[in-house]
Amino acid sequence: MKEKLFIIPEYTTATEIKQIRKELHLTQKEFAEFINCSKPTVERWERSKEAIHGPIVPFLKMLQRYPEYEQEVRVPEKIWPLRLWYMYSSNVCTLIDVNEQEQKVKIKNYTDKIMFRAFGVVETPNYNQYQEFLESRCFPKSRDKMKLILKDLGLPFYDPIMIIEKTEGRMAEDDFWIRIER
Repeated sequence: MKEKLFIIPEYTTATEIKQIRKELHLTQKEFAEFINCSKPTVERWERSKEAIHGPIVPFLKMLQRYPEYEQEVRVPEKIWPLRLWYMYSSNVCTLIDVNEQEQKVKIKNYTDKIMFRAFGVVETPNYNQYQEFLESRCFPKSRDKMKLILKDLGLPFYDPIMIIEKTEGRMAEDDFWIRIER
């Protein structure tokens, strides 16, 4: 017999999948999105009379042990008109909700790596820190031939949020970028 390297069951069952999904209070569609598969796959698993193999097995064991993980990765309800997704490649690092009229900012970090967070160690940034962050993802105001760059972007003046809408806050030296949701 081959020596086991990990103490993980070889399979799971329809009953276990359904039980964990219900403990997390997720519909089949929400559970499918959470585990990154299709809803028909979840439906098939939950109807199955046979053993279910594959990457879902260790993932279910992790969810049984750490059910709070689902809440840690859940996207909070959008409460203000502007939401920025601060990304590193395809990973969400920080979600930034902004109320520009009241000059309020609320964030949720999705990484423990301080260098990957939009505001580093700051957990409750103020509006000035938010504006500084936006400017840090743009070319500097003092840039030589700035008016030509603005013209190329189709912008009448220097405004960090407008620049980010055009450039996604991408910089030549890193893989961070910003997706804006209005």
